[in-house]
Amino acid sequence: MLSVVVAGVTGRTGRAVAQAVSDAADLRLVGAVAPHHAGRRLGSVLGLEPAELVISASVDEALERAPADVLVDFTVPSAARENALAALARGCRPVVGTTGLSADDLAAIDAKARELGLAAVVAPNFSLGGLLLERLAREAARILPMVEIVELHHLHKKDQPSGTAARLARRLGEAGAREPVPIHSVRLPGLVAHHEVIFGGTGEVLAIRHDTTSREAFTPGVLVAVRSVARQAPGLVTDIWPLVAPE
Repeated sequence: MLSVVVAGVTGRTGRAVAQAVSDAADLRLVGAVAPHHAGRRLGSVLGLEPAELVISASVDEALERAPADVLVDFTVPSAARENALAALARGCRPVVGTTGLSADDLAAIDAKARELGLAAVVAPNFSLGGLLLERLAREAARILPMVEIVELHHLHKKDQPSGTAARLARRLGEAGAREPVPIHSVRLPGLVAHHEVIFGGTGEVLAIRHDTTSREAFTPGVLVAVRSVARQAPGLVTDIWPLVAPE
């Protein structure tokens, strides 16, 4: 059974991930990190099991209390890098869904993971539909290179454009789309996470769209990464499609 710590456990996505880990028969939630709720019980704050689990102020504190196999991080960019490095230093493999990390952040995580012989997963989108959107859009870009991306998110989304949209633009460029691929960002109440890729051709338009209506959409992909990160080669893993749909 794999033991898991969730950082950002009181956030909407962190809570959904903690619930999914708690419900999985082969996983065990042994730590939770949320600085503003440190010292309180998981059950009293979120109503989740294990109810008596004490929320920690930091990843170091959580791993000191209970060593874990995997850290799942859905926090903010300013914390995610240090959380991942702290986990690696304790032999715990990070699975990071926090977006907005810089190239320097990713390089630091990759270097530390290679140094310690561990794998680390950092991906902007763990939803299965989001992964399929990228695959389908890359195929379309080979035929219809004129493309633009529209990404729509809730008001509290900190990075703009979204990590998913930025990755989509890079991957479409690699597939043959015009570069740079324009990205249009929308931030409104009532939205969760939505991405549309619009291709224009002679007398035709192709649109591929993915809508996330709840944070639970991210949990299947996160659990796949949690279960498979130990089998990956040392270093940073940013493409989780091979984990979800191995050849």
